[in-house]
Amino acid sequence: MSRSLISALGGLRSHQGWLDVIGNNLANQNTPAFKSSRAVFSSLLSRTLREGTPASTNVGGTNPVQVGLGTQLSYIDRDIGQGSLNLTGRTFDLALLGRGYFALTDGDRTLYTRVGSFGLDAQRNMVDLRTGFRVLNGNGQAFQIDTDAVVPPNATSEVSFQGNLPAKVTGPLAEQLGTVSALYEGTPAEMTGSNAGPFNIPNGVAWSMEVIINGGAPQTVSITGGAGPTSAADIAAALDDLDHVSAEVGPGGEIQLVSDKNGTGSTIKITPGEAGADLASTLGLGTALVSGTQALASGVSSLNSLTRNLAPYSDGDGIEITGSDADGTPIQATFVYGTNGTTVDDLVSFIDSQFTGATASFNPDTGTISLAADATGESELSLVMGDNGTGKTDWAQLAFTVTTNGAGPDTVNTSMEVFDSAGTSHILTLKYIRQDNGTWNIEPSLPEDSGTVTSGPVTNVTFNQNGSLLSPPSANVTVQFQGQSSQTIQLKLGNVGGFDGVTQFGAETNVVAADQDGYGVGSLANMSVGGDGRVTGFYTNGETLTLGQFGVATFANEGGLAESGDNYWTESSNSGQRLLGVGLFNGSGEVVGGALEESNVDTAEEFVRLIQAQRGFQANARIISVQDTMLEEIVNMV
Repeated sequence: MSRSLISALGGLRSHQGWLDVIGNNLANQNTPAFKSSRAVFSSLLSRTLREGTPASTNVGGTNPVQVGLGTQLSYIDRDIGQGSLNLTGRTFDLALLGRGYFALTDGDRTLYTRVGSFGLDAQRNMVDLRTGFRVLNGNGQAFQIDTDAVVPPNATSEVSFQGNLPAKVTGPLAEQLGTVSALYEGTPAEMTGSNAGPFNIPNGVAWSMEVIINGGAPQTVSITGGAGPTSAADIAAALDDLDHVSAEVGPGGEIQLVSDKNGTGSTIKITPGEAGADLASTLGLGTALVSGTQALASGVSSLNSLTRNLAPYSDGDGIEITGSDADGTPIQATFVYGTNGTTVDDLVSFIDSQFTGATASFNPDTGTISLAADATGESELSLVMGDNGTGKTDWAQLAFTVTTNGAGPDTVNTSMEVFDSAGTSHILTLKYIRQDNGTWNIEPSLPEDSGTVTSGPVTNVTFNQNGSLLSPPSANVTVQFQGQSSQTIQLKLGNVGGFDGVTQFGAETNVVAADQDGYGVGSLANMSVGGDGRVTGFYTNGETLTLGQFGVATFANEGGLAESGDNYWTESSNSGQRLLGVGLFNGSGEVVGGALEESNVDTAEEFVRLIQAQRGFQANARIISVQDTMLEEIVNMV
């Protein structure tokens, strides 16, 4: 009967051990990086009451009959699973996301922890703030962070550019004048009667008709008959007195009318007189509208054939040329018809000969005369034409106006900060200037009190049709800063054929100095810890330096590490030798700055296990109680 007491006693001890494990887990549920444990039971030896027997020919086999002797707490297993991260924002609060441990030393031994509550002591040693133990780097050495060191200055040797130069040309442009409208040559409207004179008009009777010339007001012609036939010459003389038309007798005695204009604007319209007294039918003149013809003038077109010609020129008539040359020099000359020529080309050639700073030309495709300055930039170019003689042309309708304003070159300015060898800051300005041939020059400059540029401008910066850089990919500028030796700065414009540097698109201008390798002296402004445990210092001059690196140790069997208190672990014979490296290397986890790992204790699970342990303990206590009652009964029997 004592066997059940012994079994129950073993059960009490085992469940008490389980309660100890659960209690430790719950006690450390808020301990950073704590790894929870679990209790594993196993049965003790069993007493065999009867051995098992094999089967025979007539009887089957039997199983062994055994009575267990209780249980024992055989193993306490550790859960090394990842705990959640608690962000603290403190630079040297570190957590590991994945495998590994931070390595520390107390001077005699090496300890390992996943609680990265680190900081600097008075000697700038990286230590565990809880114990003062020094933290090891990936080489197994304690390390320091020099927070007082400065980054020495570095002279600028190259500057990289990015951005766009405008493809649209707004300068340099040469000023250009052009006639407001095109020059047309044409023929006048003509009308010829079908009847030959002399004409029989009754004596004392007036025959009439109306004549409309060039769309003007109707003009009435009335011829009164005499004692004999009226001659064609008399009628032609009467018609010749009308405005804007000339009349003459044709070779066959017929009346011929000709408008004084050329082109489609030249028209003749006859309105007949009253029946029985109609002069138009007597002369054989039609009543349909008759128009002249016109087409774009050519260089060989006669000035008298222009549709703007109001009166034909005769030899000796003058066309006055006045204005100013591109530089403002007054122009005053007279084109003499017949002497200097009679055609459009003759007139244009004469104009061209009078201007030394501009070129006159005629475009037969548009029928316009243009006068373009020979040089780009602002100009005082002007041209006015007028007549001096009997011949006249409506030059006011062909006036010269500015078709292209003269403009200086397109310029784009960009400035950047550069440094000399002493770390002194200077402002270098680059002026991009578009040339007459479409290429760009770059003119560097410095403020007078800063230094001088000793090299010339960068020339012939060109681009492909698609806006990519053609040449050059880079160029050198030599500067002389005050109190410094000569310094060469390379301007990196981009890769030939690429779009990574300066481009020339039809977009806004936005060329900037994207990067330069110079800087002044810098002091430490801030620090951060990267995923590999590297401590990066950020300095006031924009530079970054690696100041140290946390080591991360991994083990073949992390569950074999032995706890030594204060969240520290030590190697054991079953953990395997450490492999000390850095974060994100050879299977080690990521170092997370500004965070601490929390306990991986599952509180809900632990309370369930607590209930199970309690009931198990109660059950074993009940066995002892029942066994005690039975023994009491036996004693009472005596």
